[in-house]
Amino acid sequence: MLERKLFSPEHDMFRDSVRRFIADEIKPHHEDWQKAGITPRSLWEKAGEAGLLCTTVPEAFGGYGADFLYSAIVIEELARANTPDIAFYTHSDIATPYLIDFGTEEQKRTLLPDMVAGRKICSLGMSEPDAGSDVASIKTSAVRDGDEYVINGGKVFITNGHNADMFIVACKTDPAARAKGISMILVEADRAGFRRGRLLEKIGLKAQDTAEIFFDDVRVPVSNLVGVENQGFFHMMKSLPQERLVQAIRAVTASEAALDMTIDYTVQRKAFGKSVSEFQAIQFRFATLYSEIAGQRALVDRCLEAHLAGELDDFDAAVVKLSSTEVQAKVVDECVTCFGGWGYMWEYPIARAYADARAARLAGGTTDIMKLIIGRRLVASRSQ
Repeated sequence: MLERKLFSPEHDMFRDSVRRFIADEIKPHHEDWQKAGITPRSLWEKAGEAGLLCTTVPEAFGGYGADFLYSAIVIEELARANTPDIAFYTHSDIATPYLIDFGTEEQKRTLLPDMVAGRKICSLGMSEPDAGSDVASIKTSAVRDGDEYVINGGKVFITNGHNADMFIVACKTDPAARAKGISMILVEADRAGFRRGRLLEKIGLKAQDTAEIFFDDVRVPVSNLVGVENQGFFHMMKSLPQERLVQAIRAVTASEAALDMTIDYTVQRKAFGKSVSEFQAIQFRFATLYSEIAGQRALVDRCLEAHLAGELDDFDAAVVKLSSTEVQAKVVDECVTCFGGWGYMWEYPIARAYADARAARLAGGTTDIMKLIIGRRLVASRSQ
């Protein structure tokens, strides 16, 4: 089995600390949080104290100035522990980069230290009831009124929607311009007119609070603009490769974990007088799954290298997200089969892994959107 070469001894030490944190602070309570549909704020503060949040934030703003591999380690270990619904990644690796890359010095100085510490949680508001993949069709509006924006509309499927203290919201500031009229605006949850909807009940990722949020004449200062007015779509396009890489990291690690738990189960499980793992059909299934996962791991690690070098583009991010999430879907399905009827019982971790995996082909762009990006690029490369 090939050894991964990406990580230094310092990375390995950090991984050990992440594993201890998960074992001590998450696993004993995870089932209760799944039933509640939300994680407690105290967990976020403990994660901040342990250095698990926003690892790439520069030291000047209270962070560690670490490379993205530290974020990848947190993402991997949560997936490996079958706790991918602890949504640190949305806060640390999807929302926070907007402030790091496009925020003003004042925004960074006042917001990032609390985000690193887990005292404030940030989420992203993009999807709407009638605008998911078609971001240009969003209807949430931000109208300039003197030194303020007045925001109206609503967002849906917001990860950390109940826990978050603030949201970076995609708003139409120039409705006639479609994609070229979108701006990213920070909205604090304590603003008058802001309202959270109910916790949405999902088929998987149950400990991750997911909600609708609403804006009724919410006034925020113009200084809450993140980046350049009417350039929000382009800010999103710059941020999406990392978001899709995050999904790929989760998918390949969850695939490894699912196969590991299935092999362990079949070694112990007896049928027809011997261990299920001794049947050639089962071993062939494992060989196929392992080979496909190994290929995805190599691709994910190569994309991690590219991302560290600033070279991961939308095409390769789409390829790695598409392929890794499709492999994950196959792996968890085959693994459920190896468990037999018990694989369909919620008390078994493989059943939870099966339910959790479905979201990976939706989040960060659906499978069909990934295919569209890839297909268009392949055809265009021949047409030039």
